[in-house]
Amino acid sequence: MMMHTKPLQRKFGRTEVRGPNHRMDVVKPMSCCSKYQRRYIWTTDPGVAREWAPERREALAGAECPDRSGQLTGRQAGCLPVSCDPGNFTVPKLLPESNMAFGVLGVFLGLLLEVSTHGPHSVPRTSWKHEELNLVEFTEPGIFNYTTLLLSEEKKTLYVGAREAIFELSTSNAVMKSNSIKWPVTDSDRTKCVLKGKSEETDCLNYIRVLQVLDDDRLYVCGTHAFHPVCGILLLKSFSLQPELEDGRGKCSFDPAQSFTTVMVDGELYSGTSANFLGSEPIISKYSRSQSGLRTEYSTSWLNEPSFVFADVIREGENSANGEDDKVYYFFTEVSVEYEFFGKLLIPRIARVCKGDLGGQRTLRKKWTSFLKAKLVCSMPELNFVFNVVHDVFILKTPNWRETVIYGVFTSQWGNVGLSAVCAYNMSSVEDVFSKGKYMQKATVEQSQTKWVRYNGILPTPRPGACINNQNRLQNIANSLHLPDMTLQFVKDHPLLEDPVLPIGNGPKLITKDVNYTQIVVDRVQALDNNVYDVIFTGTDKGFLHKSVLYEDEVHTVEEIQLLQNSESIKNLLLSSQATGFLYAGSDSGVVQSPTAFCEKYASCSDCILTRDPYCAWDPNASGCVNIFHTQGPERGNLIQSLSGDAGKCPTVLDISVDYQPVKVKPGSSAELPCLIRSNMAVAVWRLNNSVLTEASRFHLMGEKGLLIYSVAPEDQGLYECWSQEWAPAMGKNFSRLLAGYSLVLDVPRRPSPRGQPPQTAVTRSSARTYSNAATEGNNVARLLPLTSATPRSSAPMSVLPPRPTSPSLTMPLGTNTAQLAPVLLPTSVGPVPDYVDPEYLQHDNSRALLFLFLLFFLLFLAALAYNCYMQYLPGPCLRLRAALLGGHKKPPTQYEACEAGLMAPVEKVDLTDWTQSNQNGAKLRALRDTGYETEPECGNGQIPSQSLGGDESPSKEKPFDVDCDSQPIEFADADQEASPY
Repeated sequence: MMMHTKPLQRKFGRTEVRGPNHRMDVVKPMSCCSKYQRRYIWTTDPGVAREWAPERREALAGAECPDRSGQLTGRQAGCLPVSCDPGNFTVPKLLPESNMAFGVLGVFLGLLLEVSTHGPHSVPRTSWKHEELNLVEFTEPGIFNYTTLLLSEEKKTLYVGAREAIFELSTSNAVMKSNSIKWPVTDSDRTKCVLKGKSEETDCLNYIRVLQVLDDDRLYVCGTHAFHPVCGILLLKSFSLQPELEDGRGKCSFDPAQSFTTVMVDGELYSGTSANFLGSEPIISKYSRSQSGLRTEYSTSWLNEPSFVFADVIREGENSANGEDDKVYYFFTEVSVEYEFFGKLLIPRIARVCKGDLGGQRTLRKKWTSFLKAKLVCSMPELNFVFNVVHDVFILKTPNWRETVIYGVFTSQWGNVGLSAVCAYNMSSVEDVFSKGKYMQKATVEQSQTKWVRYNGILPTPRPGACINNQNRLQNIANSLHLPDMTLQFVKDHPLLEDPVLPIGNGPKLITKDVNYTQIVVDRVQALDNNVYDVIFTGTDKGFLHKSVLYEDEVHTVEEIQLLQNSESIKNLLLSSQATGFLYAGSDSGVVQSPTAFCEKYASCSDCILTRDPYCAWDPNASGCVNIFHTQGPERGNLIQSLSGDAGKCPTVLDISVDYQPVKVKPGSSAELPCLIRSNMAVAVWRLNNSVLTEASRFHLMGEKGLLIYSVAPEDQGLYECWSQEWAPAMGKNFSRLLAGYSLVLDVPRRPSPRGQPPQTAVTRSSARTYSNAATEGNNVARLLPLTSATPRSSAPMSVLPPRPTSPSLTMPLGTNTAQLAPVLLPTSVGPVPDYVDPEYLQHDNSRALLFLFLLFFLLFLAALAYNCYMQYLPGPCLRLRAALLGGHKKPPTQYEACEAGLMAPVEKVDLTDWTQSNQNGAKLRALRDTGYETEPECGNGQIPSQSLGGDESPSKEKPFDVDCDSQPIEFADADQEASPY
């Protein structure tokens, strides 16, 4: 449901106008269609629709058209936008306001199914559990909330801000702590915080929220300090705080759980936070020691309940021909002011200020004169589905700022839908919106509240919100203090741009289901083919890290890593340089250091190639998968890498042998043959003696961890092979390799032998044949060929279509593959299915026992059914069956049966002489009609009416309380019974 297509309601007294960003003149409503290519249906009733087009007025349902002044009559007048195409006129369905919320939610939920099956979805190929990896973790006893991270590549140091503590760690090994300092809250400050209604255990502590570099020897640090933020300077040489502290309001948040962002630019701190204790005054501010600070206006037009996520500087002034200024960009989510909704509609925003802004001389004094904001769109246009909450942003900078790419992770406002998206934006597109986009303005129509519409007037010069450039300097406007008041007043009243910032490709780069992304970093990698690929690392709210690669026409998720041992959110994510090759994740419980690639975990060439990781390549000399950035010199030219997943490039290795593990089981027992497939994109294909096993095979269960055989029989003996079959989409074919092999034989007990002969063991012909082949080829070893893209040969045809994973990899079991074998082809010949010669176990079958149990339970069921029928415990059909079987009982008369029979009885059989004579009209007596309104006759002296017309006063023996309607007249309850001819 696209937000810009959702009609919003504008009420003009009794008139209701809907449509976003469409300026409508109440006096001349038909100008809407001619100017904005819209047409409106005017209604005087929710069920009756009318049309007003520029060329005609046409009645659709017989109601009167409004006059040309636009005045409507009726209690529920309204206007709905429809298509202006004269040939296709459609009337949208009108929903009552009370049902509008349910209608919108219904449409939204209906789109979830479509979104879950469309878009660039990607399932991680490989999943790594926390215990499978050698991750470096740092934590201190009694310290929590390690969420503020600062990476210094020059000093090879990672600074960590936690709760009431700051740490200095090594980037190569985060466990190595160089320095630390405690920054607790005094008892008096804690007491004041508790008196304000905050929790002493969680709120009234000092959470370090700001760690920024001032210079080579100092850090600027801020903490919440029991809901009274303070800031100071940390000396790196002594790793101690200067005694002089300063007020942190406007620089750091009061609440440790409140969203917040800062960036240090040339010694000036730019922050987005709240400036008061209640968090009701959001501001974007700049603090400098050399000049007065700047901030935004306290107005919902500027900021309306924002949730800040990121801020950074773009050096547009470097090598600029027109003398442009550097710009600082803020990313946040706020409540919409230009759209109306049944609830608070959230909108992702991108805002911009100029680094050289000094504020205005009179208007906007000590306020931003360059503040502008625009809508950040991340949606699926084909489904009208919008991801309207931004959680984190990463700016991938390049030497040319116009080639810079902005990546963001988004979710939907209507929570718990389990959908996350990654969208990318070109910096050049962002610059076009801020330098050429249209402005929006407030508009008040009659008694309505303020709405936002497009501004179509003349813009003042210089352009409002633009940074000072060489052209302005030629006009004697050296800085923002020299800007004219008309330009400053326009910026104050028009901070919102109408044009949105659209993503690259007009849609998300990546969509995931059942995953909520919280953090993102991006690395640009040059592979061995000399092409550059963007690798996206995204952290989730469950402590996992997803690694995805953007190719030309697809997105491929290489792997997912369980960074955090417990299921908790990743709250900060930093990426070091490619030479270092580490990721640092901060959470409430600690800091985790992880390499950017786990190339050494792929034991075979096919795994290394099929993973399609631009960091990894196969080294044929070392027979291992290596990181290309850790390999230099001539050896780098021998590496094998195929980002299309062509495992056929792997070297051909001869004389590869695979040992078939012997498995002995007793007849009738179960056998488990493990086969763990590391790739989530591969499927397991089991073969028995050159025949493919399926789920329909006898007592076979093929699970995710291997093959389970129930009740092993003689025909289950033989050679079992587990093959991994994986589809390479870029190559358009399958790659198969052998993972495990087993030789299953029955463990037959020894039989007594005749006197004078050695004891004999029951054997099978298949076993003898197997061991005979083993003796021929040497120690039960099969000679096999290396991996190719050919499909394994089998007696049953196998599909070469790509396997589709049935579940997300987060739910798939993981484990160490103890049966990793060299890639091979299927053997060219395998012996036929063996014949069993031992007569003792030849008739081993459970069919008779199963049939006996079935008959026994069926007889018990019949006995229970018969007993319940006899005891009248079962109603309806069972009772009729019982009555038919026992017999001899007369069917009891139905209640009021006599009454029904009397109403329809023939007239001549009823002796009503006295009543007929009293009829003055002399009309012929007809059968009484059942009108549905009857009153029972009163019986005097408690006597029961007689069953016959003969005057028998004896009460009924069958049913003493039945009413004989034949002997009593029917009294009508209708109001017109006197006029009845009856």
